[in-house]
Amino acid sequence: MTHPLVNLEMIESYQRYGVVLVRGLFKEHVETLRRGVEVNMTSPGPYAAENLKAGEGGRFFDDYCNWQRIAEFERVIRSSPAAEVAADLMQSQSVQLFHDHVLVKEPGTSKPTPWHQDGPYYFVKGRQTISFWSPLDPVREASLRCVAGSHRWQREVLPKRWLADTSFYPDPSLYMPVPDPDAEGMDIREWEMEPGDAVAFDFQTLHGARGNETTQRRRAFSLRLVGDDARFIERPSRTSPPFPGHGMLNGQRLREDWFPTLLNRTQHLP
Repeated sequence: MTHPLVNLEMIESYQRYGVVLVRGLFKEHVETLRRGVEVNMTSPGPYAAENLKAGEGGRFFDDYCNWQRIAEFERVIRSSPAAEVAADLMQSQSVQLFHDHVLVKEPGTSKPTPWHQDGPYYFVKGRQTISFWSPLDPVREASLRCVAGSHRWQREVLPKRWLADTSFYPDPSLYMPVPDPDAEGMDIREWEMEPGDAVAFDFQTLHGARGNETTQRRRAFSLRLVGDDARFIERPSRTSPPFPGHGMLNGQRLREDWFPTLLNRTQHLP
């Protein structure tokens, strides 16, 4: 049995294209997430960043790994249907929490989120991964954009630092250059969205987001989860998020005291 928000067509689309829209995933939790975002912006964590250069208008704030200190985030992560929907789309029996991520573009922020894959920044690898990107404000023109099928590319896209626009790791030759999906005519998926809707996409799916040149805030909550086959992988240097002192070895499952299991369907089998 799949969750009522998921159907077979969505599962097939997620597996084939690496991205699908889930209407209403966090619909019942929008106000809680909005409160959590305000707490986050009032009291940023150690990884908080402002992603605009001097002279660029607006504000582009992001922060991650705050679920353990912001009660609103943990409450939504554990009580929403996100883990069940993730298990269905990933075709996984188990779901572990990787991390949360908040991204806020204030009105008049023309800077887009650069095209990138999340996977190369992470120390986790597997076919069963998923990110949920959920706006907490109506989105018409500042939406997330995903390149269909990019999760199956043979080479990872070069991870870059957003503000400096430099390579994240020492040897950029190990990666393919960041493409220009618009110029190259790629299959870009994007949707108009209501608060609580969510775009679900694979860690390897190339994605970016438009700037917010509207008169309305664009607050977004992202949740990153992994499934049965996810394993720790060593990267050339510090990852993002870094999780210092994790102590994991290449090929191990993520440690459950840091990355708790949110769902394990095998425990409910007779």
